Amino acid sequence: MKFLDPNDPFFRHAWVRWLVVILPLAWGVVEFVWMQAPFWGVMFLAAGAYAGYMLFFQRDKE
Repeated sequence: MKFLDPNDPFFRHAWVRWLVVILPLAWGVVEFVWMQAPFWGVMFLAAGAYAGYMLFFQRDKE
């Protein structure tokens, strides 16, 4: 079982993939700018980057 399976039917629609990538990236910016919590900012930015890589580059084209 993968941590994030890009071929799961849940990620069939492009808007779901974009949302899963954009939300953690946006929250990472919130953590840096408003919360001034760099540790959590880095964690959320890394999660968004990982999701983007998995959902857009490692996904099997159907």
